[in-house]
Amino acid sequence: MPGAGKSTLGVLLAKTLGYDFVDSDLLIQRRAEQTLAAYVQSHGYAALRALEAEVIQTLVLERTVIATGGSAVYSVNAMSHLQALGRIIYLRCPLAVLRQRIEGAEDRGIAAPVGQSLSDIEAERAPLYARYANLTLDVGEGDMQAAVTGLVSLLAR
Repeated sequence: MPGAGKSTLGVLLAKTLGYDFVDSDLLIQRRAEQTLAAYVQSHGYAALRALEAEVIQTLVLERTVIATGGSAVYSVNAMSHLQALGRIIYLRCPLAVLRQRIEGAEDRGIAAPVGQSLSDIEAERAPLYARYANLTLDVGEGDMQAAVTGLVSLLAR
């Protein structure tokens, strides 16, 4: 979900493991030559989802932590590709925390229909996240370093 901490935790996890880090949102912006928000405004959320799936399917990486956009789960092909690359971790975060983190962030470029509420997005995506995840970590207002420790513990199992 937007605001769950994918990019922040991804960087910290990569540093801890000695891996590289890739944020697919940044790759999408580079390919689109504009921000995610500008892309959604000019092309629509469905086009952003399609571009995200395309970008993810081009990744050929090893020993890399990948933070995807929250809408990657809408593409079976993208998720199958990610599964082939490694384990998928679902960062499950309370809706109240997500709201607090993204409040007033209209420039985030969330790939969702205009007018869809954050709770609607969460209700739609949570089952998809759970379906594709190999591991689930509950995150929230806690310390990010504690979350990384939890991730490392999960990965060691």
